[in-house]
Amino acid sequence: MWSVIALRRAAPFLVAAAGCLLLTLPHAQAQWWKRAPVDFEECADAAEKAATKAEKTSALATCNAKFAGRRKPGGGYSYYDFLQDRTFDIAGPNPTPEEQKKIDEAYTAYLAKERRNNEAAQVFARQQREQQEQEARQLQQVALRTEVARVPVPVERPKLQQTVGQRPKGTSCTKGSFSCEWPRLSESLNDLKKLFNPAPSKPAKKT
Repeated sequence: MWSVIALRRAAPFLVAAAGCLLLTLPHAQAQWWKRAPVDFEECADAAEKAATKAEKTSALATCNAKFAGRRKPGGGYSYYDFLQDRTFDIAGPNPTPEEQKKIDEAYTAYLAKERRNNEAAQVFARQQREQQEQEARQLQQVALRTEVARVPVPVERPKLQQTVGQRPKGTSCTKGSFSCEWPRLSESLNDLKKLFNPAPSKPAKKT
C-alpha cells in the first residue's frame, strides 16, 4: 500500500522529468549535427552560407587562420609556403610538428641557395663590367692610332736646283722658244756690258 502511495506521489515528478528530457533532446541533436568543420573546404562551405557579405568575409578569414592545408584531388592535403613559392604534401588539414620541421629545413636550404645565387650574380656582373671597360679602352686606343695615322706627315721642301734664267740639265728645249733662247741672249748682253763698261784698272802700287 505504501508503495502505491509513493508511486502516486512520485508520478508528477516523473512526468515533469520526462517532459524536460523530451524538450532538451531536439536541442542536443541539433548541436550534434552542427559539429565544427574538419578542414578549410568544409569551413569555407559554411562561410558561404553567411547572411551578409561582411560575415562571409570574416568567416573566410577565420577559415584561413584555422586551416593551413588544402584538399588534394586524389586525397590528402597540401601546404603552400609563399616564402619559398613551393607546395608540400601533408597528411591532414594542418602540418604536424614533424612536417613543419621539414618545411622549415627546406626554407633554410632555400635561403642558402638564394644567397649563393646572388653572390654568383654579383661576381658575373662585376666580370661583365670589367670586360666592358677593357673593351672600351681597347677601342679608344685603336681610335687614337687611327687618328694619328690620318694626320699627314710634313714633306721636306725640295731644294732649289737652278737659278733664274738657267735651264735644268737633261731637259730638251724647242728651238726658237723663249725658254731655249733666253740663256744665250743673256750671255750676249753680259758681253756687251763688259765691252762698253770695262772694269776699272787697279792703281799702281806706290814704291
